[in-house]
Amino acid sequence: MQLDRIKEKVWNGEVLSDFELGELERAAQREGGPIWRTTVAQALINADAINQAIPILEAVRRDFPGEIQAHLALGRALISLEKWTEAEAPLKRALELNPGDPEPTKALATLALRRGEWSRAKAWVDEVMKVDPLDSEARLLQAEIERLAPGELNETPSLEAFTRILVERLKAQSTPHLVSRGQLTIRLGRGGVARFDLTSLFSDATRLGRPLPEAAELLARDFAERSLGIPAGRLQLLAKVLPVVRDSAFLERGEGCSRREGPAGLWFFFAVDDPENALYVPEGLLAAYRITLEQLDEAAWKNLEARHTEVRALELEQGALRISTATTGLWALAHGDGHDAARLLTVSHQAAIERTCGRGPLRVYLGLRELVLFCREDDLVAVKKLEGLDAAREGIVGSWRLHEGRLTSVSEWDLEDE
Repeated sequence: MQLDRIKEKVWNGEVLSDFELGELERAAQREGGPIWRTTVAQALINADAINQAIPILEAVRRDFPGEIQAHLALGRALISLEKWTEAEAPLKRALELNPGDPEPTKALATLALRRGEWSRAKAWVDEVMKVDPLDSEARLLQAEIERLAPGELNETPSLEAFTRILVERLKAQSTPHLVSRGQLTIRLGRGGVARFDLTSLFSDATRLGRPLPEAAELLARDFAERSLGIPAGRLQLLAKVLPVVRDSAFLERGEGCSRREGPAGLWFFFAVDDPENALYVPEGLLAAYRITLEQLDEAAWKNLEARHTEVRALELEQGALRISTATTGLWALAHGDGHDAARLLTVSHQAAIERTCGRGPLRVYLGLRELVLFCREDDLVAVKKLEGLDAAREGIVGSWRLHEGRLTSVSEWDLEDE
């Protein structure tokens, strides 16, 4: 009788005491059937221990594929974690096992509502209301749909609406992207970028008959998978993140990536070094890993200090650069991993530069991604050589000065005074 009361409390949504949960778990171990195991999972869900409940429900679904409550509970748990795509399959399976069941139907309506699929949410709610117009949960869902989507239920699909919804999804999941001239560019996790024609994406979505929010959600999740490559876990990320110096022109391309403002109009982005490419850390990942921007910044510079590279003498003749065994007046940090400009601002590299070049202001060239060039500012011949270099496509335009640990821009006024 006590177990029956405990089970009733669970399905009424009440939170069990530790003693009651222990009794329920012992019963599940003793009985081994789907009902008690599903009830344990539901008790954990009621206590907001959703991540503990999901493996139990997945095991019940595997062992007892006809257990409707396990499918339904798993779908609702995944909705709570905002795992929209994963939640749909168990809910639809529950409805297949018991057609017309209002519980999975309302859960599917909730899922569609959370994904912004107003027409689909309304269709699910209408099915429940046809059978029971007084269903209180269905009526609440109906009211929420009408409140959130006034006038949108009859909206004609358009490329503009599709693009707007897709970009919102990409921003929400911090997928690095750029929309320009009818094209969507996604930065890939293993290097390079992928470009997609927005008109073609829209045509495919409408041809398949999916509501625009659903089509955009599926595409956004696919693009998120393409941009993977960041280490999983808080400590793993903090152990591998490094700073990258970019100019303000990169802000639009780097939308959704973690960054902070640096000196003289420059920006520090944060990336994980990869054999093929720098993988920029999405802003949304910081909250997921419970990392503040200050913690990410501190870890990045600490990691870069430990990745030391030597100061190398360079020769520059007719625009060609090569390592020199003799002193030429030009030097470089040339690790070639995309982080050399940031190395200029680390304590250990500044000390090495001072030992090699002496004290006093340096003129700096940031126009190449593969290395950073510099010379003494009082060496007018070397300065002239740096001024004659054009910035590469991924380089930073301008002339810069490094003095007493600070990187500043050399203005046109400064150049004229020389």
